[in-house]
Amino acid sequence: MNPEIATNSMGIYHLLSQNTGVGLVPLILLVLMSLGTCYYALLKLYLGYREQRLNARFVDQFWQHESVQEMERQLAHTPPEEAYGRITHAALEAVSQLDRAQGRAVSLKLGSPDDFLLRALRHAITMERIRLEHGLAFLASVGSAAPFIGLFGTVWGIYHALLAIGAAGQSSLDKVAGPVGEALIMTGFGLAVALPAVLIYNFFVRRNRLKLAALDEFAYDLFALLVTGFEKTPSNVTQLSDIEGAKSETAKKGQM
Repeated sequence: MNPEIATNSMGIYHLLSQNTGVGLVPLILLVLMSLGTCYYALLKLYLGYREQRLNARFVDQFWQHESVQEMERQLAHTPPEEAYGRITHAALEAVSQLDRAQGRAVSLKLGSPDDFLLRALRHAITMERIRLEHGLAFLASVGSAAPFIGLFGTVWGIYHALLAIGAAGQSSLDKVAGPVGEALIMTGFGLAVALPAVLIYNFFVRRNRLKLAALDEFAYDLFALLVTGFEKTPSNVTQLSDIEGAKSETAKKGQM
């Protein structure tokens, strides 16, 4: 056989044609991992953009309400689809539960109003953290396992290449280098699958950290607002629009 023709026949197609059974399993796994990485990346980008728009709209509407009761009626009429709305709904549900339990023995089991409301907010933020982390475990698994799967494919390919060379009785360097180098394609494929998964994973972890920090800040403001409204009579509750205006004036004074 012409050595040039034999050398030109080496490549990914020749590797696939020579591998069967166990040798194709690493390749199939790597292809599925690559497709899964693309799926979760596109899905989380879309959901993140949608969530960002809904959160911005909810915050704008939140500070336009005249009272906590008006905000509660709106959330009861329209179920929230954004993280800020779900946290607000959970906090208002906790306040309503405290109102129903006030003056009864069950209020002793709930604890102080502040602690009960704080637990409700923490639980809501925890649920949002779980929601944000959906799919990250898959990306982390791809980033850590894909190189080893590719390495396994390389080892298996080298093993069969050496068996074929031994059976043919050809042990020169030019006969060994081609099949062995061909088997190394699987290692490169594993790295090509792992690197994007790691980069995407780090991107979403950082973005989730920023989102959770913003949720904590919003939950703190909501806690302070509801505790003030809970302790005072309805006629003395500060309107939400007044609170937002006071924040704006304070920020302007700080810049002067």
